[in-house]
Amino acid sequence: MNDLFSPAVIVAAVLVVVAIVASIVLISRKRPGKPFEPPSEPSETPVHEPAGIDQFGGQAEAPAGSSAEDESSAVAVLERPEPVLGRFGRLKARLARSGSPLGVKLLAVLSRDSLSEDDWDELEETLLLADIGAGPAIELVEDLRNEVRVRALAEPAQVRALLRSKLVDLVDPTLERTLNLSKHITEDGAEKPAVVLVVGVNGAGKTTTVGKLTRVLVAEEKKVLLGAADTFRAAAADQLTTWGNRVGVETVRSDRDGADPASVAFDAVKRGSAEGVDVVLVDTAGRLQNKTGLMDELGKVSRVIEKEAPLSEVLLVLDATTGQNGLAQARVFTEVAGVTGIVLTKLDGTAKGGIVVAVQRELGLPVKLVGLGEGSDDLAPFDPEQFVDGLLGEA
Repeated sequence: MNDLFSPAVIVAAVLVVVAIVASIVLISRKRPGKPFEPPSEPSETPVHEPAGIDQFGGQAEAPAGSSAEDESSAVAVLERPEPVLGRFGRLKARLARSGSPLGVKLLAVLSRDSLSEDDWDELEETLLLADIGAGPAIELVEDLRNEVRVRALAEPAQVRALLRSKLVDLVDPTLERTLNLSKHITEDGAEKPAVVLVVGVNGAGKTTTVGKLTRVLVAEEKKVLLGAADTFRAAAADQLTTWGNRVGVETVRSDRDGADPASVAFDAVKRGSAEGVDVVLVDTAGRLQNKTGLMDELGKVSRVIEKEAPLSEVLLVLDATTGQNGLAQARVFTEVAGVTGIVLTKLDGTAKGGIVVAVQRELGLPVKLVGLGEGSDDLAPFDPEQFVDGLLGEA
């Protein structure tokens, strides 16, 4: 125990402590501490984000004082519809590439080396199934058969060319298919817009057709106004407004569902007259031709419109896939609303293309426009010869 407190041990401990203290002092001199500096003032110049973009890459809110309408008009870009000229040629080529069921069946029969009695019966049956109608189908087969015999046509290509000629005659290229869109001049010299009323059954594609027709007219540099007189289907007015907004065309609509469609139609035509537009397109609610009350209402819409301006066109939208039922629709709508022309939708890929012939032969109504596809610009003036070429697969 006395050895722990001997002079030698004490001296050694003191030396160790001195050495540690000296090391600490030496290290602190080699690494002097950074003097404290007060934080600098924030920069006066803020960092600028790209105009209209927020910090998360989204659309920034409009500054105070600017309206949402101003912002939307600055951002919206109007679409440029495809030129009308040549549309049907493009659609015809699509129909030819897709292989029209009617054309495929007809050519399958006529491509045989020699035509038997059964072949001619099959040809007639194919035409009947295409809803051409019994009378036109029988006439076509008889004419074709007689001419093949008289001219001694043996080559399938010759028979095919003859069939094309006969089909063109059936579709009747002599009918007037141009839309009447001339402005009306009243007795006192006032100018009224052309008014086009679009009618049809539920699901035929009326509102879409009105939207596509709007694009056709805008492409022709017409000033157009839309009337949303389908006040029963909740989304109809919204759908029509969207079509119009895309090409800078305004829509007259009611603020409430179930409003009087005749009143909406009248307001649209009256506003069109006041604003000097070229064409007012009026969409109507779908209605079955056997519903007397709804058909009477359509008659009322027509009469009320004509208090402001005469109707230039009443277009009946028919779904090509309905076949002969479309003929019954056309007959009733013509009696009630005075239909002046047919718009045939969903014509691509259907075996029911014969409805073109049936409607024209039975009622004398020309097919004026056809829809071949779901694209915004897939509505075109009807061309009889190109239609037949499309049916027969000739692009």
